[in-house]
Amino acid sequence: MIQQAIEKASVLIEALPYIQRFREDLVVVKVGGSIMDDEQGLQNILKDLAFMECVGLRPVLVHGGGKSISAAMTSQGLKPHFLNGMRVTDADTIRVVEQVLNHEVNTHLCDILSGFETKAVPVHGQDIIRCQRHTETDEETGDVLDWGFVGDITSVDVSSLRTAVSENAVPVITPLGSDADGQVYNINADVAAAAVARHLKARKLVFLTDVPGLMHDPEDKETLISTLKQAEVDRLIERGIIAGGMLPKVRSAIDAIQAGVKKTHIIDAAMPHSLLLELFTDKGIGTEIVA
Repeated sequence: MIQQAIEKASVLIEALPYIQRFREDLVVVKVGGSIMDDEQGLQNILKDLAFMECVGLRPVLVHGGGKSISAAMTSQGLKPHFLNGMRVTDADTIRVVEQVLNHEVNTHLCDILSGFETKAVPVHGQDIIRCQRHTETDEETGDVLDWGFVGDITSVDVSSLRTAVSENAVPVITPLGSDADGQVYNINADVAAAAVARHLKARKLVFLTDVPGLMHDPEDKETLISTLKQAEVDRLIERGIIAGGMLPKVRSAIDAIQAGVKKTHIIDAAMPHSLLLELFTDKGIGTEIVA
């Protein structure tokens, strides 16, 4: 019994220098993927956020909700359609996206945080994120590819976020934006989180994902890349080690670092308390990306 108490005290002592170092620092956390359908997993993550706020950090949460959106679309007779990994978002779809993200997923996350006696402030992304319609040119055909109401971020008004954290609250942000005419757009949540981190000049940006981090071999956790330097990214993209859903995370991480964010972390959302283990222990458990 005494030995267990000593071990618990040792964990707190190990965390002490990190708590002191990061006190009052802004940390933007993005959560999405399969963990959004795991209620216990969400509880663990948000308990970590509550702990972070309690010991003096200033967490800001950006969340996804892709599976909930697809389920809601199906229930309304709408068929989800993706192009190059991004959801094609027509007028009917954007209404579903806005309803699910702003009024279902966001509300649920805020309720969980409130249950941990942590003040949560719901932030509808279109109220603070300005964007323009996203298009690309097909490299083979030269055709313009259009995803409908999917946006590229042009600016983020972080004044309300700064007010919230100054009042010891956790802003909980949906990945939506609006243009000059007030039209709402769907935005990749990784990109939204990185933009929020850049404009806040956050110390850290953390992506909670479905994998342990970046690995040389996706099938072998022993090949985890603990630290990745910005200069090494292009080579890993060329080799196909950074691909698929990891590409927007890593590219967003680099954008954030170039804008002054000190470190970006990619960690496993399914591991209990992975957020605290990455931020408050000597070894960490995921991949950190640095300049």
